[in-house]
Amino acid sequence: MSTNVKEWNPEDPIFWESTGKKIAYRNLWISVPALLCGFAVWLMWGIIAVQMSNLGFPFSKEELFTLTAISGLAGATMRIPSSFFIRLAGGRNVIFLTTAMLLAPAIGTGIVLQHQDWPLWSFQLMALWSGVGGGNFASSMSNISTFFPKRLQGTALGLNAGLGNFGVTTMQIIIPLVMTVGLFGALGGEPMTLVKDSGWIFGKILAGTPTFIQNAGFAWVLSLVPLAIIAWFGMNNLRPVSPDAGNTLAAFIKVTWLYTLAFVPAIGGLYLYLPAPTGLGVLNMWLAMPLIIISTLIIMKLAAFGAMKENISKQFAIFSNKHTWSMTALYLVTFGSFIGFSMALPLSITVIFGDTHTLNAATGLWEHVKNPNAPSALQYAWIGPFVGALIRPVGGWISDKVGGSIVTQIISAIMVAASAYAGWIMLQAYQSATPEMYFTQFIVTFVVLFAATGIGNGSTFRTVGVIFDRVQAGPVLGWTSAVAAYGAFIAPVVIGEQIKAGSPQYAMYGFAIFYAVCLVLNWWFYLRKGSEIKNP
Repeated sequence: MSTNVKEWNPEDPIFWESTGKKIAYRNLWISVPALLCGFAVWLMWGIIAVQMSNLGFPFSKEELFTLTAISGLAGATMRIPSSFFIRLAGGRNVIFLTTAMLLAPAIGTGIVLQHQDWPLWSFQLMALWSGVGGGNFASSMSNISTFFPKRLQGTALGLNAGLGNFGVTTMQIIIPLVMTVGLFGALGGEPMTLVKDSGWIFGKILAGTPTFIQNAGFAWVLSLVPLAIIAWFGMNNLRPVSPDAGNTLAAFIKVTWLYTLAFVPAIGGLYLYLPAPTGLGVLNMWLAMPLIIISTLIIMKLAAFGAMKENISKQFAIFSNKHTWSMTALYLVTFGSFIGFSMALPLSITVIFGDTHTLNAATGLWEHVKNPNAPSALQYAWIGPFVGALIRPVGGWISDKVGGSIVTQIISAIMVAASAYAGWIMLQAYQSATPEMYFTQFIVTFVVLFAATGIGNGSTFRTVGVIFDRVQAGPVLGWTSAVAAYGAFIAPVVIGEQIKAGSPQYAMYGFAIFYAVCLVLNWWFYLRKGSEIKNP
């Protein structure tokens, strides 16, 4: 069959069984590993920052937290234009190009990590560029939603997102492993020597071990190249979904142009937010973030040209629907928490449990000294994201059976309790001379949080499929995932700031309050008697 499919009606059972099913699942199974690599490249800075600390890079903990925050914010911002890519350019064109684009930050990161003496901004630039991988989620989900009938939306989107989210776990397992070997021989550069103990899933890696931190970027080239080729030859553009995509070159120009535009507000907002010497430090996160979102939308609308301008204007109709905004908040609860905790957890483990904490009676100040019994962040940080990704398709399947909003309500209640308890544990650990005694409770509680977010991701996908028609469902999925992805910026910043202030528990208490508000929101719009849309 041609890469351009001219007729598409998955709601017709005869068409689905004879033609649509085969095409839809082929595109799904190519989409999953491409999305996995997108997540891996986007979120790799959570692990890289930990290993930079272990290797003695000359940056403070606060500066290392900015690397995870920058990549998180950039990835979220890239999702805003990516929400509209499929209708503008066609699924096959978009997935191929955005997968190939990941080669640039992967190779660039491998290069800068070989130079400990390079300035902080060079690493921040690569973290920014890695945001392209975060953008890919919105286009991937928007694309897969167009292939499947509504009765299978929860399951299909849960599989795409859930298995794609394994990029977080895959990255957290593979990066510590590939750092131990010279994958590319002389071409891969020379190793550095650990000055602090590191680790991977099977235990500690002792100080003094040669480490190829550059492989954190270079390793992804081995999968990105074949995946781009497979996407090019195996995926399809659905012409009924993207009638104005034009030829392949025109599609590539649209995607590249809109991604380039999105970098402008991201860079501008970060410059106003980040402290000197990188930026001006005149805006806090809660001002910088909406400024970036609004600026991105305005720039997209003003700078689009030709048929692309008209198409974007049509898709902007989703913003006049109140359910776009309610689902945005609910998706921030689920995916925003998943991605935010994935980014913040490795460095949080390192900071909270890596030192002993003793109150000096004379000065009234807390003293933090290296903890000889500290758990390795790289040994444990992957468990939560692994559980969250693994259970995500289950959330979609359950929601297809019983209704998305009921599932969302249950997991929101669980997240309120688990987040509050996580805050209490962090308080105990950060005021203890033996913080490791609280680590088991800490990691189990976060596994519960990750599991809840995974199930909730599937339930919110299902709800979007019920509320919106096929034309709007794709852009809404993309938009909600874009805003939720700012969780990858919010969580590292909030947790990092509260750790610096000596009160990490307040970050988790704040998240618990937000979850409680969204629990009421979900009930009001979709579960209460007399609600406009009952789901079920």
